[in-house]
Amino acid sequence: MKGPFQKLFVLIFTIVCFFNASAQTTEVAVTDEELEKYVVTMDSVAVLTELIKQTITDLVNNNPALSASRYNELSRILGDSVKLKEAQATEEEIRALKEITARRDEETRKLQETFNKLATEYVGAATYNKIRNALRSDSALKTRYETMMAERKKSRQG
Repeated sequence: MKGPFQKLFVLIFTIVCFFNASAQTTEVAVTDEELEKYVVTMDSVAVLTELIKQTITDLVNNNPALSASRYNELSRILGDSVKLKEAQATEEEIRALKEITARRDEETRKLQETFNKLATEYVGAATYNKIRNALRSDSALKTRYETMMAERKKSRQG
């Protein structure tokens, strides 16, 4: 099911690049509170992404008009009527595919909105950018981040 999720990951990557483009280049210390908010944001996005994947997987697996392999095949060519005809896509398959795609797009839009709110309002855009950029070069910060993320995942799981 990689193909259908490419849009989702491209969207998230674009959002991250947007924040990175406006980032400050000066190194500033990151407090535990700032890093915790960043961890909450990144973990929340990861959880929501997994929920979207599961929702789409469930929609595909529970759809009598479309098998998972057929969904994967047709989702790549949905916008191309010639290729859909060549693939002998039925009206029922196309309708099911469009419904699933609409749901995926809606869930992705909600994820984008949530991420934007968390990054700008909860963490703060400047702080988000500061941490994101610092994680690339500051190994001590990266270790703190990974430790906090592992603790968060552990507490979430059990």
